Amino acid sequence: MFCIPADIPPQLCAIDDERKAIYHSEDSVCIWVFATAQLRDQFVRDSAGMTKAQRESFYQRFVAVDSV
Repeated sequence: MFCIPADIPPQLCAIDDERKAIYHSEDSVCIWVFATAQLRDQFVRDSAGMTKAQRESFYQRFVAVDSV
């Protein structure tokens, strides 16, 4: 297990872990937040193998479609 100390905003901590997906690269950690656990699972499946930039772009489109 690796623990990296960080100041995580309380608002993010309050969100159910089932609605978050975590991605990391050599220089960053991204926490993607979804309306439901099912949407999170779909995003993880559909974005498997993408680069960070591809995943960021996909997330923006994914969330926009979900909010319509």
